[in-house]
Amino acid sequence: MSVDGPEEPLEIVKNLRGVVHAFYLSEDILSKMKEEEAKVRAAGGNIDVDNQGFSQALTRQHVIAIIKDPRFRPPPEPTVTLMSEDGKTMGVEVFPFTLEQYAKRDDVVWLSDAFVMFPEVHGDGGEKFVMPPVSFPELNPSNGCKNVISCSPAPTCDLLMRQHYKYPDDPKLASVLIAFDDCPKDPSFKTDLSSVTIPTKI
Repeated sequence: MSVDGPEEPLEIVKNLRGVVHAFYLSEDILSKMKEEEAKVRAAGGNIDVDNQGFSQALTRQHVIAIIKDPRFRPPPEPTVTLMSEDGKTMGVEVFPFTLEQYAKRDDVVWLSDAFVMFPEVHGDGGEKFVMPPVSFPELNPSNGCKNVISCSPAPTCDLLMRQHYKYPDDPKLASVLIAFDDCPKDPSFKTDLSSVTIPTKI
């Protein structure tokens, strides 16, 4: 894993709308974030949090961190689900573009405007919040990237990262990690951006 990653992917990310800062993470800070991530539990401390996206990001050659403002596009898939011990989905994140899937259902319970529970799915005490890897289609073989995933660090990991790189802890800004491996550029690769809206930075 290199703190000095390829220039083109970093420039692509920097030019996305809402990106305030973008930079490669060093192995040193990723190691510290891994230690902190292992301590994370959900609010109240009763439910484990399994940040699978972060765990997978550590296996990639490069990790870009972005610090973004609210103009940044929403993720193309849910970033958190509540899972039972036997792997059933008990709750899921909701976005404006998935709202219609749940708005008229009478078999869901809204915990907030952005999360629904499925009360008919029962857990046995081993529930956990899972933060899966999320696609990031802007980086792909056409610009020399493969095995691309994105994830959100835990709030304490986010703070640790910002302090390490001397960025202010601005509550109006959030962080996303984008991880990938190198591959030869494939100019014939057809980029599918249908799941996201990607205006360039003005």
